[in-house]
Amino acid sequence: MAKFNRREARERRHKRLRQHIVGTPERPRLNVYRSLHHIHAQIIDDSIGHTLVSASSVEPELRAKLGSTGNQEAAKEIGLVIAQRAREKGITKVVFDRGGYIYHGRIAAVAEGAREGGLEF
Repeated sequence: MAKFNRREARERRHKRLRQHIVGTPERPRLNVYRSLHHIHAQIIDDSIGHTLVSASSVEPELRAKLGSTGNQEAAKEIGLVIAQRAREKGITKVVFDRGGYIYHGRIAAVAEGAREGGLEF
């Protein structure tokens, strides 16, 4: 019997979700990825396979501003930043892709920050 692998289980859940969630030019997909120390968010148009906007706690200017990069405050700030960058590009409506993670903690904080920043989903 094979040992349970959390990463593979998350990837399976994400594949299952992606059968229903698709980013279009009118309503791109807001994808969230979290690691132990950082959080990344991208807005993707799946019809052409391009990332339109991205924000990450790895970016030097955000790291300096955040202090700790692996907590809910940092995740909410990433949500606000991605929303601001999206509005600059004329994006107001997105489809939220939680990436196979439970909608809880840092994932929910990114969504909350993006909503506060003006994105609709």
